[in-house]
Amino acid sequence: MSPAKTASNTEDYLRMYRQMVRIRTFEDNANQLYLSAKMPGLTHMYSGEEAVAVGICEALKITDKITSTHRGHGHCVAKGAAFKEMFCELLGKEEGYCRGKGGSMHIADQSNGNLGANAIVGGSMGIATGSAFTAKLLGKDDVTVCFFGDGATAQGLMYEVMNMAALWKLPVIYACENNGYSEYTRTDEIAAGSITARAEAFGIEAHQVDGQDVLAVNELTEQLVARARKGEGPFFMELMTYRYHGHHVGDINREYYRSKEEEKDWKENRDPITRFRSWLVEQGIATEDEIEALNDAVRKDAEAAVTYALEAGYPDESEVDMHVFTDVKHALA
Repeated sequence: MSPAKTASNTEDYLRMYRQMVRIRTFEDNANQLYLSAKMPGLTHMYSGEEAVAVGICEALKITDKITSTHRGHGHCVAKGAAFKEMFCELLGKEEGYCRGKGGSMHIADQSNGNLGANAIVGGSMGIATGSAFTAKLLGKDDVTVCFFGDGATAQGLMYEVMNMAALWKLPVIYACENNGYSEYTRTDEIAAGSITARAEAFGIEAHQVDGQDVLAVNELTEQLVARARKGEGPFFMELMTYRYHGHHVGDINREYYRSKEEEKDWKENRDPITRFRSWLVEQGIATEDEIEALNDAVRKDAEAAVTYALEAGYPDESEVDMHVFTDVKHALA
């Protein structure tokens, strides 16, 4: 793990650990809901990548914005979402963040600055860049983080928006979660050359960081966010991470594109939660008993939220054409 920022950040560290556990616990429950045929549609597990979402979102204010991906539960939780509303959304219930209409791949929680997940690969890049453009025009110091995967670097939209962001020095951070695979193909087989070089070609400062080290991710993000607020953006981050599950919940037999030995190595030797837990104990920030108590509290919270969501009501049929368009006035009007 990276060294501590200061010795007085005990509450910050424990909150980061709790947020990572919340993401893993949410995903475990979401997977069970799918396997038990209680959840409609597919979902894409974020397990293994928790340090990326938490390390970044812990460096943001509630007014800062993020855009997410089809693998977006972790981003949503890290930006402040509650279990109850999230599980309701996955189950299509009225009390979900999008009244059950967004589902797993379109959750949005604008009260916490989450502009939404996107089922189109790289689809939120324009939204994130537009958000940063809006902040600059309105004279706000808000920063926007655009999450996307390594496969999305093949989208032309990325290069269009990075060009504009660089020309206009927008307060946006492009966060590439490189989990080693673009669906079922290794990243080095779909992306020629260096991923960070793509941003550097536009004069954008780019960094690569260990996405399994929450402190390293958080430290770098805090530096870049502070600079973006001062007008020094945009920035690009490549976060080296790994997804434990398949591309989606139905991708169970994965040996044709990656080995069980590889998965075992990442889970046993590079797990972000295990690594951070060991560091917390070594530093005397928490005992094993205190961490177990925290883990148990999160598990109980998730179980209660799942029970609530399963019993919650569906939206009325009359809502089928509601909340599709908005009549909110333009921010600059």
